[in-house]
Amino acid sequence: MQKEMLLADLWENYIAVTPSALEIQQLFSAGGNTIHNDHIALRTYNDSRVNISVIEKPFLAAGYEAKGEYIFVEKKLFAKHYEHKTDRLAPKIFISELKLEECSPLIQSNVKDILDSCDQEVFADAQLVLKGRVWKELSYSMYELLRAESEYAAWMYVYGFCANHFTVNVNELPGFETLQEVNAFLEEKGFLLNASGGKIKGTPEQLLEQSSTLGDKRRIVFNEGTFEIPSCYYEFALRHKGPDGELYQGFIAASADKIFESTDLKLQQ
Repeated sequence: MQKEMLLADLWENYIAVTPSALEIQQLFSAGGNTIHNDHIALRTYNDSRVNISVIEKPFLAAGYEAKGEYIFVEKKLFAKHYEHKTDRLAPKIFISELKLEECSPLIQSNVKDILDSCDQEVFADAQLVLKGRVWKELSYSMYELLRAESEYAAWMYVYGFCANHFTVNVNELPGFETLQEVNAFLEEKGFLLNASGGKIKGTPEQLLEQSSTLGDKRRIVFNEGTFEIPSCYYEFALRHKGPDGELYQGFIAASADKIFESTDLKLQQ
């Protein structure tokens, strides 16, 4: 699949469950800004059928290459980021996976059962990253069981394979000079921001500042009934120049750790 089509399809699937992102984009555009994506993030489990080496395939085929690796000890996550080989304007890709071997036997066995329940051919589909939840059963008791140990595992169970968030490149927003200005604009318009670790994660000295909305609430139909579950969120990134005079292109694990919490149900309550 060509890069442009892959990224466009990811965006369409994303705004279908994150209407606030489209609303925010339209607000920025109304002010004369063209929106540029800094990066797109995806989540998965590190089961060999769906781990990073599987999820990265369509991006590698579209011209991306791996650049950085990150470990999130508390959340039991591993992640890699990718940059396009020839298109410097292409958004970076950030793929994370839950390290199942560090989770309880209960999570390990349940995630295995969830994946075992699928038509196994789906995991070889080149468009897996666009397919969302590929398992048929959706149990609220299972969601709660996973969430008791890992919000990440529970979110993945509900939403499956899709873009967890897109990210506005604040460096390319002419009407805004700081992330504080972006946050103030969003809050004035009524959007709720993730305040875990502060509304702005990172500092100019770390060369990357990030903020994000809280995940949109969606009514999800489970076997036991309908419940509101946070979906995806919109992120905002402001990058600073390093000693080499170039904008920093990597990520700060401590900041990303808090950004992950934008989908946590507890922050919505």
